[in-house]
Amino acid sequence: MTDYTSHVAAEIATQPADWATVLGRVDEATAVLPRPGDHVAVVGCGTSYYMARAYAVLREQGGHGVTEAHAASEFPTGRTFDHVVAISRSGTTTEVIELVAGLRERGVRVTTIVATAGTRLTELGSDCLLMAEVDERSVVQTRFATTTLFLLRATLGEDLGRAVADAEAVLAEDEDTALAGVADAEQLTFLGRGWTVGLAQEAALKLRESAQFWTEAYPAMEYRHGPISITTAGRATWAFGEVPAGLAEDVQATGGHFEHRDIDPLADLLRVHRLCLLKARRAGVDPDRPRHLTRSIILS
Repeated sequence: MTDYTSHVAAEIATQPADWATVLGRVDEATAVLPRPGDHVAVVGCGTSYYMARAYAVLREQGGHGVTEAHAASEFPTGRTFDHVVAISRSGTTTEVIELVAGLRERGVRVTTIVATAGTRLTELGSDCLLMAEVDERSVVQTRFATTTLFLLRATLGEDLGRAVADAEAVLAEDEDTALAGVADAEQLTFLGRGWTVGLAQEAALKLRESAQFWTEAYPAMEYRHGPISITTAGRATWAFGEVPAGLAEDVQATGGHFEHRDIDPLADLLRVHRLCLLKARRAGVDPDRPRHLTRSIILS
Protein backbone atom coordinates (compact mmCIF):
# COMPACT_ATOMS: atom_id res chain seq x y z
CA MET A 1 0.00 0.00 0.00
CA THR A 2 1.26 3.47 -0.91
CA ASP A 3 2.31 5.99 1.73
CA TYR A 4 -0.23 8.81 1.40
CA THR A 5 1.84 11.52 3.00
CA SER A 6 2.03 12.82 -0.56
CA HIS A 7 3.12 16.04 -2.19
CA VAL A 8 -0.41 16.35 -3.59
CA ALA A 9 -1.90 16.25 -0.09
CA ALA A 10 0.49 18.93 1.15
CA GLU A 11 -0.17 21.12 -1.89
CA ILE A 12 -3.93 20.80 -1.54
CA ALA A 13 -3.75 21.91 2.08
CA THR A 14 -2.11 25.27 1.33
CA GLN A 15 -4.64 26.50 -1.20
CA PRO A 16 -6.88 28.79 0.88
CA ALA A 17 -3.81 30.54 2.29
CA ASP A 18 -2.25 30.71 -1.18
CA TRP A 19 -5.37 32.36 -2.56
CA ALA A 20 -5.57 34.91 0.25
CA THR A 21 -1.89 35.79 -0.09
CA VAL A 22 -1.97 36.27 -3.84
CA LEU A 23 -4.59 39.01 -3.50
CA GLY A 24 -1.64 41.22 -2.65
CA ARG A 25 -0.36 40.78 -6.22
CA VAL A 26 -3.44 42.07 -8.07
CA ASP A 27 -1.85 45.38 -9.12
CA GLU A 28 1.31 43.62 -10.27
CA ALA A 29 -0.69 41.15 -12.32
CA THR A 30 -3.00 43.76 -13.80
CA ALA A 31 0.01 45.70 -15.08
CA VAL A 32 1.16 42.81 -17.31
CA LEU A 33 -2.19 41.34 -18.31
CA PRO A 34 -4.35 42.49 -21.25
CA ARG A 35 -5.99 45.88 -21.10
CA PRO A 36 -9.77 46.29 -21.23
CA GLY A 37 -10.93 46.08 -24.82
CA ASP A 38 -7.99 43.99 -26.05
CA HIS A 39 -8.75 41.00 -28.27
CA VAL A 40 -7.09 38.24 -26.27
CA ALA A 41 -6.15 34.58 -26.59
CA VAL A 42 -5.28 32.50 -23.53
CA VAL A 43 -3.34 29.28 -24.07
CA GLY A 44 -1.99 26.31 -22.18
CA CYS A 45 -1.78 22.52 -22.17
CA GLY A 46 -3.67 20.10 -19.93
CA THR A 47 -4.63 21.70 -16.63
CA SER A 48 -3.29 25.07 -17.75
CA TYR A 49 -5.57 24.95 -20.79
CA TYR A 50 -8.60 24.33 -18.60
CA MET A 51 -7.68 27.31 -16.41
CA ALA A 52 -7.27 29.32 -19.60
CA ARG A 53 -10.79 28.35 -20.66
CA ALA A 54 -12.24 29.47 -17.35
CA TYR A 55 -10.44 32.83 -17.42
CA ALA A 56 -11.36 33.47 -21.05
CA VAL A 57 -15.07 33.08 -20.35
CA LEU A 58 -14.92 35.24 -17.23
CA ARG A 59 -13.00 38.00 -18.99
CA GLU A 60 -15.33 38.18 -21.98
CA GLN A 61 -18.55 37.83 -19.99
CA GLY A 62 -17.29 40.53 -17.63
CA GLY A 63 -17.13 43.00 -20.53
CA HIS A 64 -13.32 43.22 -20.66
CA GLY A 65 -13.00 42.28 -24.33
CA VAL A 66 -13.24 39.39 -26.76
CA THR A 67 -11.30 36.50 -25.23
CA GLU A 68 -10.61 33.03 -26.59
CA ALA A 69 -8.91 29.97 -25.13
CA HIS A 70 -6.90 27.50 -27.16
CA ALA A 71 -4.78 24.46 -26.51
CA ALA A 72 -1.28 25.62 -27.43
CA SER A 73 -0.99 22.91 -30.08
CA GLU A 74 -4.22 24.09 -31.76
CA PHE A 75 -3.62 27.84 -31.74
CA PRO A 76 -5.06 29.64 -34.81
CA THR A 77 -1.76 31.12 -36.02
CA GLY A 78 -3.38 32.86 -38.97
CA ARG A 79 -5.40 35.16 -36.75
CA THR A 80 -4.48 38.43 -35.07
CA PHE A 81 -4.66 39.12 -31.34
CA ASP A 82 -3.75 42.19 -29.31
CA HIS A 83 -2.38 40.14 -26.44
CA VAL A 84 -1.79 36.46 -25.69
CA VAL A 85 -1.59 34.98 -22.19
CA ALA A 86 0.31 31.69 -21.95
CA ILE A 87 0.03 29.54 -18.81
CA SER A 88 2.63 26.86 -18.02
CA ARG A 89 3.55 25.65 -14.54
CA SER A 90 6.91 24.23 -15.59
CA GLY A 91 7.88 26.89 -18.11
CA THR A 92 9.25 24.09 -20.30
CA THR A 93 6.20 22.72 -22.14
CA THR A 94 7.22 22.23 -25.76
CA GLU A 95 4.01 23.37 -27.46
CA VAL A 96 3.80 26.54 -25.37
CA ILE A 97 7.44 27.48 -25.92
CA GLU A 98 7.18 26.99 -29.68
CA LEU A 99 3.97 29.01 -29.84
CA VAL A 100 5.26 31.90 -27.73
CA ALA A 101 8.52 32.04 -29.69
CA GLY A 102 6.59 32.30 -32.94
CA LEU A 103 4.25 34.97 -31.60
CA ARG A 104 7.14 37.08 -30.33
CA GLU A 105 8.78 36.93 -33.77
CA ARG A 106 5.56 38.41 -35.15
CA GLY A 107 5.61 41.19 -32.55
CA VAL A 108 2.61 39.94 -30.56
CA ARG A 109 2.60 40.91 -26.90
CA VAL A 110 2.67 37.76 -24.77
CA THR A 111 2.38 37.48 -21.00
CA THR A 112 3.54 34.18 -19.58
CA ILE A 113 2.37 32.81 -16.23
CA VAL A 114 4.91 30.35 -14.87
CA ALA A 115 5.66 28.71 -11.52
CA THR A 116 9.24 27.60 -12.05
CA ALA A 117 11.87 30.34 -12.02
CA GLY A 118 14.78 30.23 -14.44
CA THR A 119 12.95 28.33 -17.17
CA ARG A 120 12.89 29.39 -20.79
CA LEU A 121 9.33 30.62 -20.81
CA THR A 122 10.06 33.15 -18.07
CA GLU A 123 12.30 35.03 -20.52
CA LEU A 124 10.51 34.35 -23.78
CA GLY A 125 7.40 36.47 -23.39
CA SER A 126 7.00 40.24 -23.30
CA ASP A 127 6.20 39.96 -19.58
CA CYS A 128 6.20 37.14 -17.05
CA LEU A 129 3.99 36.72 -14.01
CA LEU A 130 6.10 34.38 -11.89
CA MET A 131 4.09 32.29 -9.41
CA ALA A 132 7.04 30.59 -7.70
CA GLU A 133 5.31 30.63 -4.31
CA VAL A 134 2.82 28.03 -5.57
CA ASP A 135 5.20 25.81 -7.53
CA GLU A 136 4.70 22.12 -6.83
CA ARG A 137 6.70 18.94 -6.39
CA SER A 138 3.92 16.62 -7.55
CA VAL A 139 3.37 15.79 -11.21
CA VAL A 140 -0.34 16.45 -10.61
CA GLN A 141 -1.19 20.16 -10.63
CA THR A 142 -3.40 21.56 -7.89
CA ARG A 143 -2.39 24.78 -6.13
CA PHE A 144 -0.59 26.42 -9.07
CA ALA A 145 -3.68 26.04 -11.24
CA THR A 146 -6.23 27.20 -8.68
CA THR A 147 -4.10 30.10 -7.40
CA THR A 148 -3.42 31.30 -10.93
CA LEU A 149 -7.12 31.28 -11.78
CA PHE A 150 -7.94 32.91 -8.46
CA LEU A 151 -5.51 35.76 -9.19
CA LEU A 152 -6.85 36.15 -12.73
CA ARG A 153 -10.38 36.38 -11.33
CA ALA A 154 -9.23 39.03 -8.88
CA THR A 155 -7.77 41.15 -11.70
CA LEU A 156 -11.23 41.16 -13.28
CA GLY A 157 -12.62 42.83 -10.17
CA GLU A 158 -14.27 39.87 -8.44
CA ASP A 159 -14.76 39.97 -4.67
CA LEU A 160 -13.24 36.63 -3.69
CA GLY A 161 -13.55 36.69 0.07
CA ARG A 162 -16.26 34.05 -0.07
CA ALA A 163 -14.07 31.80 -2.20
CA VAL A 164 -11.33 31.75 0.44
CA ALA A 165 -13.84 31.15 3.24
CA ASP A 166 -15.50 28.34 1.29
CA ALA A 167 -12.13 26.70 0.62
CA GLU A 168 -11.19 26.88 4.29
CA ALA A 169 -14.51 25.26 5.20
CA VAL A 170 -13.97 22.48 2.66
CA LEU A 171 -10.58 21.58 4.11
CA ALA A 172 -11.93 21.69 7.66
CA GLU A 173 -14.65 19.12 6.91
CA ASP A 174 -14.50 15.53 7.95
CA GLU A 175 -13.72 13.40 4.90
CA ASP A 176 -16.91 11.36 5.20
CA THR A 177 -18.98 14.55 5.31
CA ALA A 178 -17.11 16.24 2.49
CA LEU A 179 -17.38 13.31 0.11
CA ALA A 180 -20.59 11.55 1.08
CA GLY A 181 -22.41 10.52 -2.09
CA VAL A 182 -19.34 10.39 -4.31
CA ALA A 183 -16.75 8.44 -2.32
CA ASP A 184 -18.19 5.08 -3.40
CA ALA A 185 -19.21 6.03 -6.93
CA GLU A 186 -17.82 3.74 -9.62
CA GLN A 187 -17.87 6.54 -12.20
CA LEU A 188 -18.21 10.35 -12.16
CA THR A 189 -19.40 12.83 -14.75
CA PHE A 190 -18.57 16.50 -14.15
CA LEU A 191 -20.68 19.34 -15.53
CA GLY A 192 -20.27 23.10 -15.74
CA ARG A 193 -21.73 26.19 -17.36
CA GLY A 194 -19.82 29.19 -18.67
CA TRP A 195 -16.48 29.47 -16.91
CA THR A 196 -17.06 26.34 -14.86
CA VAL A 197 -16.95 24.10 -17.94
CA GLY A 198 -13.18 24.46 -17.61
CA LEU A 199 -13.39 23.45 -13.96
CA ALA A 200 -15.45 20.38 -14.87
CA GLN A 201 -12.83 19.33 -17.39
CA GLU A 202 -10.08 19.90 -14.85
CA ALA A 203 -11.92 17.90 -12.17
CA ALA A 204 -12.24 14.94 -14.53
CA LEU A 205 -8.57 15.17 -15.47
CA LYS A 206 -7.46 15.27 -11.84
CA LEU A 207 -9.20 12.01 -10.97
CA ARG A 208 -7.92 10.28 -14.07
CA GLU A 209 -4.35 11.39 -13.35
CA SER A 210 -4.17 10.86 -9.61
CA ALA A 211 -6.40 7.82 -9.10
CA GLN A 212 -6.77 6.18 -12.54
CA PHE A 213 -10.50 6.68 -12.06
CA TRP A 214 -13.14 6.75 -14.83
CA THR A 215 -14.47 10.27 -15.35
CA GLU A 216 -16.02 12.41 -18.05
CA ALA A 217 -16.85 16.14 -18.35
CA TYR A 218 -19.36 18.12 -20.40
CA PRO A 219 -21.15 21.47 -20.57
CA ALA A 220 -24.19 21.00 -18.34
CA MET A 221 -26.75 21.64 -21.09
CA GLU A 222 -25.04 19.04 -23.32
CA TYR A 223 -25.31 16.32 -20.70
CA ARG A 224 -28.88 15.40 -21.64
CA HIS A 225 -27.88 15.13 -25.32
CA GLY A 226 -26.30 11.72 -24.90
CA PRO A 227 -23.91 11.60 -21.92
CA ILE A 228 -26.75 11.02 -19.45
CA SER A 229 -26.91 7.50 -20.92
CA ILE A 230 -23.88 6.49 -18.83
CA THR A 231 -25.51 7.51 -15.55
CA THR A 232 -27.12 4.85 -13.39
CA ALA A 233 -27.15 3.49 -9.85
CA GLY A 234 -23.67 3.51 -8.33
CA ARG A 235 -22.51 6.41 -10.49
CA ALA A 236 -22.54 10.15 -9.85
CA THR A 237 -22.90 13.45 -11.67
CA TRP A 238 -21.21 16.49 -10.12
CA ALA A 239 -22.17 20.01 -11.22
CA PHE A 240 -20.09 23.14 -10.65
CA GLY A 241 -21.81 26.50 -10.25
CA GLU A 242 -25.13 27.18 -11.93
CA VAL A 243 -27.38 24.14 -12.38
CA PRO A 244 -29.89 24.10 -15.26
CA ALA A 245 -33.50 23.68 -14.24
CA GLY A 246 -34.57 20.05 -13.95
CA LEU A 247 -31.05 18.62 -14.22
CA ALA A 248 -30.88 17.28 -10.67
CA GLU A 249 -34.22 15.52 -11.11
CA ASP A 250 -33.12 14.01 -14.44
CA VAL A 251 -29.97 12.59 -12.84
CA GLN A 252 -31.88 11.22 -9.88
CA ALA A 253 -34.36 9.54 -12.23
CA THR A 254 -31.49 7.43 -13.63
CA GLY A 255 -30.72 6.08 -10.16
CA GLY A 256 -27.45 8.01 -10.08
CA HIS A 257 -26.32 10.46 -7.41
CA PHE A 258 -26.40 14.21 -8.12
CA GLU A 259 -23.67 16.22 -6.39
CA HIS A 260 -23.82 20.01 -6.09
CA ARG A 261 -22.99 22.61 -3.48
CA ASP A 262 -23.80 26.30 -3.38
CA ILE A 263 -20.21 27.37 -2.80
CA ASP A 264 -17.62 29.13 -4.93
CA PRO A 265 -16.87 26.71 -7.79
CA LEU A 266 -13.12 26.98 -7.26
CA ALA A 267 -13.61 25.88 -3.65
CA ASP A 268 -15.77 23.04 -4.97
CA LEU A 269 -12.80 21.94 -7.09
CA LEU A 270 -10.90 21.63 -3.82
CA ARG A 271 -13.45 18.99 -2.79
CA VAL A 272 -12.51 17.08 -5.93
CA HIS A 273 -8.85 17.31 -4.92
CA ARG A 274 -9.75 15.65 -1.63
CA LEU A 275 -11.66 12.97 -3.54
CA CYS A 276 -8.54 12.34 -5.63
CA LEU A 277 -6.61 11.42 -2.49
CA LEU A 278 -9.39 9.16 -1.26
CA LYS A 279 -9.79 7.34 -4.58
CA ALA A 280 -6.03 6.97 -4.98
CA ARG A 281 -5.72 5.52 -1.48
CA ARG A 282 -8.48 3.01 -2.15
CA ALA A 283 -6.94 2.03 -5.49
CA GLY A 284 -3.47 1.66 -3.95
CA VAL A 285 -1.87 4.08 -6.41
CA ASP A 286 0.49 6.99 -5.80
CA PRO A 287 -1.27 10.31 -6.55
CA ASP A 288 2.10 12.01 -7.06
CA ARG A 289 3.09 9.70 -9.92
CA PRO A 290 0.35 9.33 -12.54
CA ARG A 291 0.89 6.62 -15.14
CA HIS A 292 2.72 7.62 -18.33
CA LEU A 293 3.12 11.26 -17.24
CA THR A 294 5.96 13.52 -16.13
CA ARG A 295 5.87 16.95 -14.50
CA SER A 296 6.53 18.63 -17.85
CA ILE A 297 5.75 17.29 -21.31
CA ILE A 298 8.84 17.96 -23.43
CA LEU A 299 8.60 16.63 -26.99
CA SER A 300 11.62 15.57 -28.98
